[in-house]
Amino acid sequence: MRVCGPGRFWVLPIMIGALLTTTGCSSIVSSATGNLADSLSSAVLDQNDPETVRQGAPSFLLLIDGLIADNPNSEDLLLAGAGLYSSYASVFVDDPERAARLAEKGRNYGWRALCRSEEKACTAVTGPYDDFERVVNRMGPKQVPVLFDAGAAWATWIQTNRDDWEAIADKARVDAMMRRVVVLDESFRDGAAHLYLGILATILPEAMGGKPEEGKAHFERAFELSNGHSLMAKVLLAESYARMTFDQDFHDRLCREVIEADPVAPGLTLANTIAQEEAKQLLATSEEYFGD
Repeated sequence: MRVCGPGRFWVLPIMIGALLTTTGCSSIVSSATGNLADSLSSAVLDQNDPETVRQGAPSFLLLIDGLIADNPNSEDLLLAGAGLYSSYASVFVDDPERAARLAEKGRNYGWRALCRSEEKACTAVTGPYDDFERVVNRMGPKQVPVLFDAGAAWATWIQTNRDDWEAIADKARVDAMMRRVVVLDESFRDGAAHLYLGILATILPEAMGGKPEEGKAHFERAFELSNGHSLMAKVLLAESYARMTFDQDFHDRLCREVIEADPVAPGLTLANTIAQEEAKQLLATSEEYFGD
């Protein structure tokens, strides 16, 4: 199983917490078992075997579709759907056409959640960019989760359609959403918005408008906000920055640090385990990538 690969957005570790800890998913269960969702979320986040998560995810895809069908206006369930579909498409699906199809469903769930949270966003998501930016910049602290989760799902859709310049153009909208998250609550989900801003800054080569130094700063800030526990921030620094700037020494050092680190950390074990697998792949292809 290919867990991740160069150029993929690392959505699963970032988004998985939204799938089950959201109040919408907590309402899935009765009051008598109200702690089930939180317990299940913790079990997933602390899982050190990504294959177990991969095998279990399709059941949640079907479950969330059914729940949304019964509760089409639930912002929380829509965000859970956006997170689950985007996570699964980004991390566990190798077929590009299937990944794009699943990612589009995740993006659309995210758009619907954004619309439920902010009425003017309903038309702004596909309207002129300036109108969209004004809507985003009016959103407040209570809307940080929908800004982040909908933005992350949108980012996954962009990634699965990275050969389509019209899709790439949407990265400016995701960028606006993540920057608003940083303004309102920089530490949200251990600084995960900085990871997306870093990826968006480095998705294109510098000659085509990429901003590697800006991306580097975002990855480093995310690592700081995680209190040094996010191995994913270091892997993205190696994958998206060191490779872009052709710094093999920095790249290899970061990969070795990730591989040698203890992946166990509350809420980050799954993310860190996946990060270590990616670091091994990056290091194994280092000589081939950088050459002589």
